[in-house]
Amino acid sequence: MAGDAVNGAKLFKTRCAQCHVVEKGAPHKVGPNLNGLFSRNSGTAAGYSYSDAMKTKSVKWDEDQMFIYLENPKKFVPGTKMVFAGLKKEKDRNDLIAYLQDATK
Repeated sequence: MAGDAVNGAKLFKTRCAQCHVVEKGAPHKVGPNLNGLFSRNSGTAAGYSYSDAMKTKSVKWDEDQMFIYLENPKKFVPGTKMVFAGLKKEKDRNDLIAYLQDATK
C-alpha cells in the first residue's frame, strides 16, 4: 500500500486543508486536527465536537481503515458530518495516507 507522500501533500492541500490541519497543537478547523490520527480511536480528538456517528463508530485508525474510509466517508460512517465525497482512485488514497502517516506524527 505504499504511496507517494509528495503527491499526498498536494492532495491534502487541495482536498483536505480547508477543513483539517496536521500540526501538533494547532486549533481545530471545521474538521478536527489530524495530529496523532493513526492508532487513535475515531471521535476522540480532545476539544472537537464530533457527530454521534463518528463517536460510536469506534474505529482504531490505521492505514487499512483509513483506506476504506477515504473512498466514501459517508458509507463508512453513516451520519458523519464530514461532507467530503471521498477519493475514488486507490492511488490517491494511498498517496494521502503516506502523507498523513508522516505529517500527523
